[in-house]
Amino acid sequence: MKLHPHVRTVRRLDGEELLTDLLGQMRGGVGMISVQPGSGPTVLRILLGSQLRRLREAKGITREEAGYTIRASGSKISRMELGRVGFKERDVVDLLEMYGVVDEAERDALVVLARQANSPGWWHKYSDVLPDWFQVYVGLEEAASLIRLYEVQFVPGLLQTADYARAVVALGQTGAPDEEIERRVSLRMARQELLTKADPPRLWAVVDEAALRRPIGGREVMRSQLERLIEATKEPNITLQVMPFSSGGHAAEGGAFTIMRFPEVDLPDVVYLEQLTSALYLDKRDDVERYTEVMERLSVESESPEHTTEILSRMLEEVT
Repeated sequence: MKLHPHVRTVRRLDGEELLTDLLGQMRGGVGMISVQPGSGPTVLRILLGSQLRRLREAKGITREEAGYTIRASGSKISRMELGRVGFKERDVVDLLEMYGVVDEAERDALVVLARQANSPGWWHKYSDVLPDWFQVYVGLEEAASLIRLYEVQFVPGLLQTADYARAVVALGQTGAPDEEIERRVSLRMARQELLTKADPPRLWAVVDEAALRRPIGGREVMRSQLERLIEATKEPNITLQVMPFSSGGHAAEGGAFTIMRFPEVDLPDVVYLEQLTSALYLDKRDDVERYTEVMERLSVESESPEHTTEILSRMLEEVT
């Protein structure tokens, strides 16, 4: 499959993660990065890697030259700069010296950032059921300040009940043992905790009517799921809209997608597109703007958030 040149892809290949230019070019110049309190290790690694790349390029140093300094290869430097791997503090110190960073405060801040970036995220305990390509998403989701998404087949994972999630997981993991299914459901429920934390992100979801009409798990499961969605519309940080059948065709021809925005000014918005066994991450301005325009059109074409509660209530009556 030929990919758009601005697409970043994460997938599994012969048991190894292949990450192509994940979230490469960041905003700004070589100035210090901005890190928000509570940023997860995924974001911290990307931010630190981006800063190290800027410092290296500002000095005209090649990846191979930088790799030699820390007794590694140029490809190792590339993986560090893309946030793909953890950082040894000694390597960061040596690179900063090579890059001419003499300000003690700046050096200390970056070393501390490296230390924080090496801390495992809460989701690492689910590594047995969490694909590498999705670990990136969970880390970004955890750090986002705004999550906008469009779903066409299922209720968004962040709004699923445990029973609904169990039915969805069982569909996608045919033949999986009950223990594995429960682990996956537990992971999905754990992800939802970010919506109720002290400073939660804003979630804006547009859900196609088809996803709400599809009887996943049976009547009882769908009734509880619709009740959960109705409750979600009352939360101040959640906006939910339904794209009705009556609207006919609409802007999201390519299917489901998610746009994440971060409080860190050094991180661009990221568009996430999930496939069966991989995921695409887009962060180039033209790509993000295109999806943002589509999201805004979906928001206009869908039923208003106020009317969404009425629609969900009518659907609930139909399955009662």
